[in-house]
Amino acid sequence: MNNWTRIGITLAALGTFTPGWPGTDPVPAPAPRDVAPGVWLVPGGIPPDRQPDGNSVIFAAPAGLIVVDTGRHSWQREAILALAHAQRKEIVAIVNTHWHLDHVSGNPDLRAAYPGLRVYASDAIDGAIENFFPSSAKDSAAYLDDPQIPQETRDDIRGDLLAIRNGAALRPDEVITVSGTIALGGRPLRINLALDAATAGDVWLYDEESRVAVLGDLVTLPAPFLDTACPEGWKVALQQVADTPFELAIPGHGDPMTRAQFQLYQAAFDAFIVCAGSARPQGECASDWADSIRTLLADDPAEQQRARGMAAYYVDMLRANDGRSKFCESSR
Repeated sequence: MNNWTRIGITLAALGTFTPGWPGTDPVPAPAPRDVAPGVWLVPGGIPPDRQPDGNSVIFAAPAGLIVVDTGRHSWQREAILALAHAQRKEIVAIVNTHWHLDHVSGNPDLRAAYPGLRVYASDAIDGAIENFFPSSAKDSAAYLDDPQIPQETRDDIRGDLLAIRNGAALRPDEVITVSGTIALGGRPLRINLALDAATAGDVWLYDEESRVAVLGDLVTLPAPFLDTACPEGWKVALQQVADTPFELAIPGHGDPMTRAQFQLYQAAFDAFIVCAGSARPQGECASDWADSIRTLLADDPAEQQRARGMAAYYVDMLRANDGRSKFCESSR
């Protein structure tokens, strides 16, 4: 795996913000998809030579719209705002599942469009501002002048550095400290807090009305993004999801899942963490992962190869850090 692939994977977990740099082609806004009555998915993705956007989920409520995660690029925000316009509803709340910038960078633009909205999230971004953001900025800045890296990718890195400098603006208005049901815009949602999982504080939602669970980066494809993870806490969080009577689960990255597909992912995740902690060759762990989640991926050899490559990277990362990310804060 070359150096750019490595930094690209790291930035996939961090995410970036791109305000429209000169010299790069725009990407069409994704089309919102109905996933249940009054629930829409604005799918994230990984355009060529770009870093990912996480999925965004929008719930209709009596008083307006609730947006779960706001993506990274301008086209993700455009899709969310277009949906709000089409529904003739204001955005009254944002819930951020976690602080990775491919899930929160749209917050400022949505605030500007709807100044009265409130942002709900854990306070884990405070630790990111102190530790992860500066480390990632230092690592990624070295690639800005590398002509072997596509212009679009370097633009994303510049955007990442800009977002990091303004990271304090991404803090929530309302800090989620415990799990419980909250009525946002008049729609009750079960807001669950998972400590020391994909990040130090992940938020996932369950909507009893639609039986939809929104999981953030507790579920990601084509591999679990382990850059800031505490795997043992992550496994606990996945079991808590499994104990919830959802019918459809929306991951942070990837297509919506049935209960059976989620259970397949959960089993594959547990097996991958066990393999990474064993003496088995890295390649075997990576291949086992890719094979086990093959049916969850697009029928595309490149996607299968990406799954293996990312899994191999994360095996090495876990083994270099005693089975966790170096940013895991579970010892606090």
